[in-house]
Amino acid sequence: MDVSDTALDEAAETAVRQCLALSPGEAFVVVTDDERRGIGQRLYDAGREVTDDAVLVQYPPGPQHGAEPPNTVAAAMRDADVFVAPTTKSLSHTRARSAACENGARGATMPGITEEVMVAGLDADYDAIAAHCRDVSEQVADADEIRVTTDAGTDITFEPGGREWHSDTGLVHEPGDFSNLPAGEVFVSPETATGTYVVDGTMMPHGLLDRELRFEVDDGYVTDISDDAVREQVEAGADSVGRDAYNLAELGIGTNVAVSELVGSVLLDEKAGGTVHIAIGDDASIGGDTEAPLHLDGIVRDPTVYADGAEVELPR
Repeated sequence: MDVSDTALDEAAETAVRQCLALSPGEAFVVVTDDERRGIGQRLYDAGREVTDDAVLVQYPPGPQHGAEPPNTVAAAMRDADVFVAPTTKSLSHTRARSAACENGARGATMPGITEEVMVAGLDADYDAIAAHCRDVSEQVADADEIRVTTDAGTDITFEPGGREWHSDTGLVHEPGDFSNLPAGEVFVSPETATGTYVVDGTMMPHGLLDRELRFEVDDGYVTDISDDAVREQVEAGADSVGRDAYNLAELGIGTNVAVSELVGSVLLDEKAGGTVHIAIGDDASIGGDTEAPLHLDGIVRDPTVYADGAEVELPR
């Protein structure tokens, strides 16, 4: 798919002006890497139209989703008023991103972003996405148990415990606010989970799947992974953090109904309305207590979600 310069510029302007609400005089930092420089440049150019205090920071792609960026990059994010990070590997679940928001910066990460995903995902009504997030949150926020089932074989129960549900609306307007872009999900880091989930949508390193990946979970930890490539990523994380690499980190519910089909990008596909995604690894940046050098999301198609036994109405 060919993407026009005009469409890319409009998407960058949506990100900077509507989603991030950049104002004149604010310190704006674009963090990118060698493979996403073109997108980073467009976001920088869009920001430069608003503020004179704009910086583009580039570094080599990280080795894994959730790997920490260089200290100089982390410092630039921390000292910004507003940051955006179009990178090959995700910075969402890093200490650098958390520290920046804790210091008052507001920002968005765009892990694995491509030109096609940028245009498709940012051509959306973010006020409508926020409304869908509110609706889903109201249905799940007070539940003791969330059960997810699918015809493909998923049957897993999550207990959020005392942990807070979060909404990723794409509207990042207050100090400390954070979002993915493209956006649209309601998510929690559960205290525990037990059951089976079957990923039949998108999961790295494969992209859009042509087969099903099966995961067994017991007492909050993944105990069996059917796919060799995913298992190797988790095992590599376990070399540094042990069992924490197998932590069942996240349950997310997609709320972006503008995403009508999966394209193979986790960043976009996990936001698709009517899908669920489940992640392994780090959850410290989303309300959990596990730090790990990975965060692996798998998208589950056509789920039925129950909150304390009542079926949740999902946006589709």
